[in-house]
Amino acid sequence: MLQKALIDPIYIICKYYDPDSKLFDILIQHSEHVAGKALDAASKVPHLKPDLQFIKEAALLHDIGIFKTDAPGLGCFGEHPYICHGYIGRMILEDIGLFRHALVCDRHMGVGISEENIVKSGLPLPARDMIPLSIEEQIICYADKFYTKDWNQIVMENSKDKIIGQLESYGDGYSDKFKSWLDMFG
Repeated sequence: MLQKALIDPIYIICKYYDPDSKLFDILIQHSEHVAGKALDAASKVPHLKPDLQFIKEAALLHDIGIFKTDAPGLGCFGEHPYICHGYIGRMILEDIGLFRHALVCDRHMGVGISEENIVKSGLPLPARDMIPLSIEEQIICYADKFYTKDWNQIVMENSKDKIIGQLESYGDGYSDKFKSWLDMFG
């Protein structure tokens, strides 16, 4: 029987980030919290057979594109708006052959963004659906909502009410999607 090759997310991240930088620490701490929350959420739906190894790897890699964005508070001095980090991460991971992991990067923002909303809102994103489809994508997207990359709050878990309030400000049923995930994974 063939075994899946294990991916070393930290090794991959070290190709793009200085391991001695604050940005590296922020990314790793945030991603480890997301991975832990995602694995906990996956344990609530064993009947859906989520791929736990993939969840751990993809959760650690989901924000790999932030270094190419302009987010000085995080130590990012790239040329792209922060909202672009998902599709940038997708390109990075596709370039190294991690196509399934790349989709998590592309689809994890908010509770997903539809092509219609990208166009209607004039977002600086490719005009395509960026909505989590697989159970693993949904679990990681859900878990990501609980943690910030703000250095002063990086270890604190956001409350469900705070997340719902933030999502309600975007309209279009974003908070309803999160609430459905709370019912499933919470």
